[in-house]
Amino acid sequence: MRILHVITTLDVGGAEMHLLQQVTGQCARGHQVRVAWLKGEGRLASDFERAGAKIAGRCGPLKLIRELRGAELVHSHLLKADALTAVCAKLSGRADRLVSGKHNDERALLNPWISRVHGVLGNIPRRTIALSDHVARFVEEHGRVEPARMRRVYYGIDPTPFEEAGRRREEHRADVRREFGFSASDPVFICVARFAPQKAHDVLLEAFACAREAVSGSIRPRLLLVGDDPFGDGRQRAEAWAAERSLGDDCVFCGIRRDVPRLMAASDVFVMSSLWEGLGLVFLESMSMGLPVLGSRVSAIPEVVTEGETGLLVPPGDPVALAAGMEQLIQDRELLERLQGAGPGMVRDRFSLDRMVEETLAIYEELL
Repeated sequence: MRILHVITTLDVGGAEMHLLQQVTGQCARGHQVRVAWLKGEGRLASDFERAGAKIAGRCGPLKLIRELRGAELVHSHLLKADALTAVCAKLSGRADRLVSGKHNDERALLNPWISRVHGVLGNIPRRTIALSDHVARFVEEHGRVEPARMRRVYYGIDPTPFEEAGRRREEHRADVRREFGFSASDPVFICVARFAPQKAHDVLLEAFACAREAVSGSIRPRLLLVGDDPFGDGRQRAEAWAAERSLGDDCVFCGIRRDVPRLMAASDVFVMSSLWEGLGLVFLESMSMGLPVLGSRVSAIPEVVTEGETGLLVPPGDPVALAAGMEQLIQDRELLERLQGAGPGMVRDRFSLDRMVEETLAIYEELL
């Protein structure tokens, strides 16, 4: 099958990493895959090439129409790419082979005008794949997509790098803590996320500051913030906030890292203060290595994180509740160890990479 994927950007992010996994599985099964994007530097292009895909590059409307005509199946991802690809597919006569991928409960669809436009463009694709039941309901209601077109396919991941890092936990724990100047006994929280409003780093930093003040003086919590903001100043604003609160060396801004499994293995808790979340690939990654999750009880996160079994969930946008969760996990070692146990099995059973790839290809076959 000749498959063309079109995505808004090909820089580091949850949807982009999901697409890389999807493309890897499709190429391994013998399909011919091309990847195009609309804006940005395309930092992940070489990763897609190593997976076996051909790179179409950054595309405007005319180039995208040419790419569409050479594909048997077209799969678009994220709102801007969905919209442009739908128009170009209609113009090039490929709308009957078009699939849309919904990776988030996009706040833009709450705007009545955007909702109406999406109700037209969003019903051009023959199938719309949502990564969670929550996102499917959201897109049906606010994106005005006909329910008959909707399919749900949970994200899948290859847990191998995270499981391997988990098996080397003591080694990584020593190395990473030495790198950042942490002691062996420091409770370390890690967040891997873009510095975007959706992730609410201000809530996380305020919660961390409160938790740091509340715990005993002999305990020194630490926070690793992995990620960047390629399209804005989110990271710079977060750094300024941390400096104003004198968080100092207790809060480390790591930037974009290629050794995320190693950093997770050295940490005690994965924490993210999302205001909304389509699914959260990083939750699956952390759970696969037995890292407890502290997150928001919002959107699709409860579909992924089973409260009391693989993590703790608190109301979104509530730094006091998030700080209380941090304090609980710092002080209750028995709870922390219990939350470590269930994650790997749940990821293997419900969120496997092979299941995701096969379910997606089955939807393609419906159209062909």
